[in-house]
Amino acid sequence: MLSKKWRREFPLHLMILPGLILILIYSYVPLFGLTLAFQKFLPGRPFFDNPWVGFDHFKYVWDMPNSLRVLWNTIYIAGFKIMIGQIVPITIALLLNEIRKDWLKRGVQTLIYLPHFLSWIILGGILIDILSPSQGIVNQIIKAFGFEPIYFLGDNRWFPITIVLSDVWKEFGFNTIVYLAALTGVNPSLYEAAVIDGANRWKQTLNITLPSILPIVILLATLSLGNVLNAGFDQVFNLYSPSVYESGDIIDTLVFRVGLEEAQYSVATAIGLFKSFVSFIMISLSYFLAYRLANYRIF
Repeated sequence: MLSKKWRREFPLHLMILPGLILILIYSYVPLFGLTLAFQKFLPGRPFFDNPWVGFDHFKYVWDMPNSLRVLWNTIYIAGFKIMIGQIVPITIALLLNEIRKDWLKRGVQTLIYLPHFLSWIILGGILIDILSPSQGIVNQIIKAFGFEPIYFLGDNRWFPITIVLSDVWKEFGFNTIVYLAALTGVNPSLYEAAVIDGANRWKQTLNITLPSILPIVILLATLSLGNVLNAGFDQVFNLYSPSVYESGDIIDTLVFRVGLEEAQYSVATAIGLFKSFVSFIMISLSYFLAYRLANYRIF
């Protein structure tokens, strides 16, 4: 019996083998490089022959004048992305759920879903053009109403807001699909009973729709806690400049500058290891909360 089951499932195991090999090569083999965070890297010497310095690089990072500011920027931007990134898709999904014309509903879904497939290299160039203080269409409209142009990508007051809102604009269409799928699972008889009782659409939304999708909302909200230190390197890197380092510099961009531009590989590894450690704790916490609040389990 066991051999028959093995022969039947063996092709399935072969199908996942390439993916497992890629994960092994690109996710597990590089873990040996984490020892660099505890060594003084000397180019040309064998990797494991570099002098051991313990936690000196972590102390150096902590004593950097901008370390706390970078950490705050990361949590601030990522936190607002998580929060607004949950509210907007839920709202749009509820509104789309009220559209009765299928062609209109599908058309709106397609339009809001398209930005998800564009890279931040493309979207970054578009945003730089439309938010330009001199030629951008947004500031042209602002000036038409008699106001001064806003330096969205060059002012520390506006840069974090621009980062958060542009990320929500790019991704809310993709997240909306998850909630639309959850809405299809709501029992239609509940709405029929509510209509008989005299409930309007607003009351139906408050008392039927939202409670029905609440487990999905809780699940996605708790799982998103693992991204509390992922403020979006590709987005920030394509939009920021030295003039907004004060409010826009995040952990990933700091690692890029320290590691690749300044060639301080050990320091950059220490920063990355700290981020990974905190992210591991937050991911573990998010799965614990997902199990307690939404009864979600991986195994």
